[in-house]
Amino acid sequence: MNTFRNGLIVLVVVGLVASSFVFSVDEREQAIKFRFGEIVRTDFKPGLHFKLPIWNDIRKYPRNILTINNPQELFLTLEKKNLFVDFFIKWQIADVDVYYGATSGAEFVAAQRLLEIVKDGIRAEFAKRTVPEVVTAERRELMDDMLEKVRTNAKALGVAVIDVRVKRIEFSDTVSESVFDRMRQERARIAAELRAEGAETAEQIRASADRERTVILAEAYRDSEILRGEGEALSAAIYARAYNKDPEFYSFTRSIEAYRNSLGRPNDLLVLDPEGDFFRYLKKADGQ
Repeated sequence: MNTFRNGLIVLVVVGLVASSFVFSVDEREQAIKFRFGEIVRTDFKPGLHFKLPIWNDIRKYPRNILTINNPQELFLTLEKKNLFVDFFIKWQIADVDVYYGATSGAEFVAAQRLLEIVKDGIRAEFAKRTVPEVVTAERRELMDDMLEKVRTNAKALGVAVIDVRVKRIEFSDTVSESVFDRMRQERARIAAELRAEGAETAEQIRASADRERTVILAEAYRDSEILRGEGEALSAAIYARAYNKDPEFYSFTRSIEAYRNSLGRPNDLLVLDPEGDFFRYLKKADGQ
C-alpha cells in the first residue's frame, strides 16, 4: 500500500513538473511569451507549446471581435448645434506585440483609447456637416470617411476597427425646435407651390372651358340663324305659292289667324276702325 501511495505521489509530482513546461493556446486566443519581462515570441498557433518555468511567462488575449458600447455623447455640427449620439465599435486585437506595448495588455485601456480615437473622428466629421446632412443619407458617407481615419489611427494600438455604427441621434431641445421649424417651413413651401400650380391649372381649365363655350355658342347661333333664314325663306316660298294659287283664300286664312291671335284674350283692348279692312270677313258671311 505504501509503495502504491508513493508511486502515485511521484506521478502527480512528475505531472505537475511536466505541466509547468507546456501551455495551450485556444483557437479563440493569441499568446505572448516573455523571458524575464521581455517579449520573445507572439506567433503561436492553436495547440500545445513549450516554455521554461521561471524564465518564461505567458499571457493570453482574445482573438475574437470585441464590442464597445458608448452611451450618449454630445457632438457639435457645422451650425454649432448639439446632437446626442449613441454608437458602438466592433474591434479586435490585430498585432498582439504592438497591442501589449501600447496598452500593457489591458483591454480597458485599449477600449478607452480606441473610444477617444473614434470620438475625435466623429467630432471632426460632424463639425464639417449640417444637421440635415448628419441625419439623412449623407450619414453613411460621414461614417465611411470617419472609419477610414479611425482605422489608420488605431494601428498604433495594435487593434483593427471592424466597424463603427451610429445607433441613435437625438436633438437637444433647441435643435429639435429648429429642425421642426425648418420642416414646417419646407412643408409650407411645398404646399404653397402645389396650391399655386393647382390655381394655375384651374385657371387654364376655366379659360379653355370659357373659350370652348364661346366657340360652341357662336357656332350654335350661326347654325340657328342659318336654319332660321332657311325656314323663313321656305315659309315665304310656301306663302307665295299659296297666294298665287288663290289670293282670296290666302287673305281669308291670314285674317282668321289674325282673329285667333288677337280676339278673345282677357284684359286685351283693341282700338280699331269698324269700317277697316280687319273686320272684312266678320261683316259678311260670304266673305265678299
